Amino acid sequence: MEFKDTQAIYLQIADYINEQILLGKWQPEEKIPSVRELAVTLEVNPNTVMRTCELLQQQEIIANKRGIGYFIQSDAVKKIIAAKKEAFISNELPQFFRNLFLLDITLDDLKPYYATFRQNKLNGHEN
Repeated sequence: MEFKDTQAIYLQIADYINEQILLGKWQPEEKIPSVRELAVTLEVNPNTVMRTCELLQQQEIIANKRGIGYFIQSDAVKKIIAAKKEAFISNELPQFFRNLFLLDITLDDLKPYYATFRQNKLNGHEN
């Protein structure tokens, strides 16, 4: 995993775990890889992964079953989507709208690009 300098590593790992859940690679009520396994896979310190798990537990995305490991909560997808929507609307959308305005791009101009992007995703393409 390539980490960015602009965000704490444990938050980037949380984004990675959330993405695995949203993509359906990890299913609700399923056990996620252990802290140690994730640390090895992502090439980070296990303490960093532990910090990520504590955050995701606070957000009620995962739950710890003592002695067994961490499991994805049944409503994790709904919670992740709600949090990501709020963050997108608060943090990214204002700059996106500013760029549209400055470049004189309308939402109608974007429709064919979004339709193509969406179709590629539905067909399993990585674009």
